[in-house]
Amino acid sequence: MSEKVRKHIIFYGRVQGVGFRYYSVYKSRQLGLTGWVRNLYDGTVEMEVQGEQQVIDQLIIFLQNQRFIMIEDMDIKKIPVVDDHDFYER
Repeated sequence: MSEKVRKHIIFYGRVQGVGFRYYSVYKSRQLGLTGWVRNLYDGTVEMEVQGEQQVIDQLIIFLQNQRFIMIEDMDIKKIPVVDDHDFYER
């Protein structure tokens, strides 16, 4: 089993009004990831996600492959792991 990591990600592109938060919660829970996701006022989406790096990568690939979502760029920072138990929408 790999080490858990926590990432703070800002998603840029067509990421609001296209089911991004819904798909994020759905897939993160399915994959056993924890954290949260929310829309920001500038049209971006902010996420903190925690789990194994390869599983976080699976989530991002899943989101990139959704019909109406168009991720143009991501700002990703590694942050400290916290005691989390679910993935939810803020």
